[in-house]
Amino acid sequence: MKTFVGYALAAAMALFAQGVMAADEDDPLFEAGRAKFGICKSCHAIVPGTRSLGRGPSLWGVVGRKAGTAPGFADYSEAMKKSTVVWNPETLEKYIANPKGFIPDNVMPYNGMTNPKDRQAIIKYVTVMAAKPAPTLVEEGLTMKKATAEQLKPLGPIPVR
Repeated sequence: MKTFVGYALAAAMALFAQGVMAADEDDPLFEAGRAKFGICKSCHAIVPGTRSLGRGPSLWGVVGRKAGTAPGFADYSEAMKKSTVVWNPETLEKYIANPKGFIPDNVMPYNGMTNPKDRQAIIKYVTVMAAKPAPTLVEEGLTMKKATAEQLKPLGPIPVR
C-alpha cells in the first residue's frame, strides 16, 4: 500500500509540475525570453549533453547548480571554477547584467545586458526550459546540435522518430 501511495504521490507531483511549466510557457515574459535567448544561443544550448556552436556550457539545469560545474563541460575559466556562486534568479540577474563585474576574470565574451526587463525575460525562459526533461527538449528540436543517446543515457531513453 505504501508503494502505491508513493507512486500516486510522485505521479501527482509530476502532473502538477507539468501544469506549472505549461502555465509558465503561456507567460508573456517566457515568450519574450525565448526571443531574447537568441543572444545567448550563439554560445549556449539549453539541452543537456550538447554544446552550441559557440564555447559555452549547456544551460539546462543551471538553476541550483554551482557555477563552473555543468556536466560534460570542461572549458571553464579558473575564475568560474573557483567561484562560490550558485545559480538562481538573483545571481543570474547580476551575472547577465555584468559578467565580468560579477565573476571577475571569467572568459564569457559578453559585456552584459543593460535592460532589466530583458534580463528577467531570459531568466524566466532559462528557468522554465532548464527544468524540462531532456528527452522532451530533444523532441522539440531545441538544440543547435542534437544530443547523442550516449550523452543522454543517464537521463533516460530518447524517443526515436
